Amino acid sequence: MKRSGTADLPLHYGKVPPWLYERMSILGLSIVEVILMDYGKDEVLRRLADPFWFQSFGAVMGMDWHSSGITTSVMGALKRSINPNSQSLGLYICGGKGKFSRETPSELIQIADKTGLDGTALVRASKLSAKVDNTAIQDGYQLYLHNFVLSDNGNWSVIQQGMHESDGTARRYHWHSENITSFVEEPHTGIKGISRGRILNLTDAEASENRKGILDISHTDSVEVMKDFSKLILPAHHDVRASDVDLKRLGALLYVTREQQPQNFEDLLMLEGVGPRTMQSLALVSEVIHGAPSRFKDPARFSFAHGGKDGHPFPVPTKTYDESISILRKGIEKSKLGNSDKLNTLNKLHQVITTAEKDFTPDFDIQEVIEEERQNSWRFGGKTVFGDAQKPGPPKPIQLTLF
Repeated sequence: MKRSGTADLPLHYGKVPPWLYERMSILGLSIVEVILMDYGKDEVLRRLADPFWFQSFGAVMGMDWHSSGITTSVMGALKRSINPNSQSLGLYICGGKGKFSRETPSELIQIADKTGLDGTALVRASKLSAKVDNTAIQDGYQLYLHNFVLSDNGNWSVIQQGMHESDGTARRYHWHSENITSFVEEPHTGIKGISRGRILNLTDAEASENRKGILDISHTDSVEVMKDFSKLILPAHHDVRASDVDLKRLGALLYVTREQQPQNFEDLLMLEGVGPRTMQSLALVSEVIHGAPSRFKDPARFSFAHGGKDGHPFPVPTKTYDESISILRKGIEKSKLGNSDKLNTLNKLHQVITTAEKDFTPDFDIQEVIEEERQNSWRFGGKTVFGDAQKPGPPKPIQLTLF
């Protein structure tokens, strides 16, 4: 067995406001559709199984870049937007938080009936991944969220999250079927136990390979384990700091989108008329779609696309968010009709920025960039869970007047 990665996150309470949740659903679906068109269903599953990509994906969608809430909100938004289109997309999302996680087996059986997949094997894969992370791995985290993402070719990914109440953190676990063979290839192996429902009997002689795999995973200090899966650990602070981002990559992106003009790049003429602020967001969205795995080591950088609902690094610019969605949706619709110029342009935008990075030397204050975003937030329809961004007033005099 191979677990593809883990992420340790500060525990974060609160709800996603409706104005953001609606946008997350549309943008999430759009990004998934473009990845499907360009790379296929298996690549969507691989991306979801990468903890660094997943955190960057959530940050681009306007969630708080570092918090545990990304998991619940992103998967909820994806399930809401993908499942009504599952037949055409070939992707299904099961489970969820709390009681919805317990519905995963029945959902998988229903999907198996429609697609002809082996429902028994899928249910066992779902339960086994949860058993390993919740029971066999004694790390103090109790699962409260389990999502099983399935393609109609039988491949799948699992995204699940546990809570550690004593230290105020959550841990997200990622699984990918690509490297799991034993319990997927032998779906009818008997699992028996006392009257507590289906359990994993790790003492059975036939479970020797499972025991070995679980033992290897549980040795979190082992070099061999670290080779098998990546581990993302995010800080407790809410604000975005220079140490949280790759300044060379962020600086090159800001330079190209703010100081260069699209007309200077023949490949970007399809985006002519798009303002610098929207270009900045589109560049990060395009990177989430087309970027190599090595580009997601600093998820905080992707919060510079659409901010965060709590105002970190700045309020969500809803006008820019809507323009990003509109450009992406129009590109998808035209691509379905055989004209993929606009989607190709987004890919070229990503290529232009990666080229600019090669000779770019960062020489800017990230806090000045954040403050500029906050000062201009009202222009772009800035919103947080606390309300709308307000236009800055005139500076107050230092000396008090007597009148």
